[in-house]
Amino acid sequence: MEKPSSLYDRDIEWADLVGFVTAPGPRLRLGIMYGRRRFGKSHLLRRLVESAGGVYHLALQEDRRSALDRFAAVLSRHQEGSPPLRFDDWSAALGYAAAMLGSRRGGPQVLVLDEYPYLHRAGAELDSAVQALMDEASIGDLSSGWHSTVSVIVCGSAMSVMTGLLSGASPMRGRAALDMPLASFDYRQARRFWGIEDPAAAFAVDSIVGGAAGYKDLTAAAGVPSRPDDLAGWLAATVLNPSHALFREDEYLLREDPRITVEARYYSLLQAIAEGNTSQGRIAAAVGRASGDIAHHLRVMTEAGFVVREDDLLTARRPAYRIADPIVRFQHLITRRHKALLEERRAREVWSRSVDTYRSGVVGPHFESVCRRWVNRCASPETLGGPIGPAGRLQINDRDRRRSFELDVAAPTPETAGARIGGGRRRAVIQAVGEAKAGRLNASDLARLDRIAELLDGRKGLSPAPGIKRLLFSLEGFTSELSGAARRRSDVELIDPVRLYEGS
Repeated sequence: MEKPSSLYDRDIEWADLVGFVTAPGPRLRLGIMYGRRRFGKSHLLRRLVESAGGVYHLALQEDRRSALDRFAAVLSRHQEGSPPLRFDDWSAALGYAAAMLGSRRGGPQVLVLDEYPYLHRAGAELDSAVQALMDEASIGDLSSGWHSTVSVIVCGSAMSVMTGLLSGASPMRGRAALDMPLASFDYRQARRFWGIEDPAAAFAVDSIVGGAAGYKDLTAAAGVPSRPDDLAGWLAATVLNPSHALFREDEYLLREDPRITVEARYYSLLQAIAEGNTSQGRIAAAVGRASGDIAHHLRVMTEAGFVVREDDLLTARRPAYRIADPIVRFQHLITRRHKALLEERRAREVWSRSVDTYRSGVVGPHFESVCRRWVNRCASPETLGGPIGPAGRLQINDRDRRRSFELDVAAPTPETAGARIGGGRRRAVIQAVGEAKAGRLNASDLARLDRIAELLDGRKGLSPAPGIKRLLFSLEGFTSELSGAARRRSDVELIDPVRLYEGS
């Protein structure tokens, strides 16, 4: 099946879906797709149904009886001339749908149950009904006489519900052949998707809305910023406009997860993390709670995809938490703080007050994560001094100067990736270290990386690779002194926005 021209990017995901529905094997197979709101899951699955054939059903928030009737109505529309359908339970409904599709000729058929968590909430027996359907097809005679294979794909945005479908004692555990998390576009894909030529403008948009595909359509009336100076007007018409759908996006996202019932508690934790409190202890102190009291809430937010836990590259004892969605970070640092002024339509005033907060609290963390992604996905072995394992963050202490350094980017050699200090594990060898700042970098920033390379050489269980690379990332460029040093030294690489988006 050829990928539709209306589907932007998603080459790998499309190939995986086509491989799943066309693979030889059982007549009935189960797949699961999940991802955050507005990532393009529904669009992708609709194109799959159009290409392969089958039924796409979008669930709504409604009670069990209404949900069954709507599903029956969808199936009826796919059977011209047949009497209206009615089902008493989900076992009968799913069994009928599978048999209807399996009886068709002409190739694989797909049944998509989109927004599955809504069905799950309304029908407690639904998971077991899917289990029974799969078991009957594998050990019974459900699919005997079928002409086509049938792929059932359940999809949803409530991450804790969807990721729980295949874990623990879930009835679906062990029955799905496809387990596909759909991520947002990365920063390079997002730039092409939005059609922004200027790398600085592309980064500015990405720092606020990230790579969620659905935000482009929501902001279409406001146009697309073509340069950084356009950002204020674009924000006033979209994210900072109380009449716009994105103004309360963080609230909509939080309410999608059924486990988040006491919203104020989670808002407080998100606010604390957005303000730069990244360790569990600092987050707890910021909200006036004991560290152990917030462990459950951090776990819920991590499993639900609102927060990302990042372990220190060399020790699991120093995890850092960050906001997963740029728009949630932006709204907690700017929109929520100035909600009264924004509701009075004073967006320009709010933005002028918030530029410093935006640069430090929004741009800074997002730039660091983008730089790590560049190292992991885009940088060439020549740039990095050789192959690397996954890059991460690293804290290293300077006992002589009684301070510690937080490294934005640290990349180990592939052979030592995953090594940890202590525990008798192998020595970790660091291939590249990096500093990422939105502002202009100078020679002192290079000196800092040189000092860190020295510290790596003297730390037990840790060492720098020969010729360890120093990577300096900046949105605003580099002083002439630093640029001169980079030209003279083969172990120094300068990465500006153009190289970040287009180079390796």
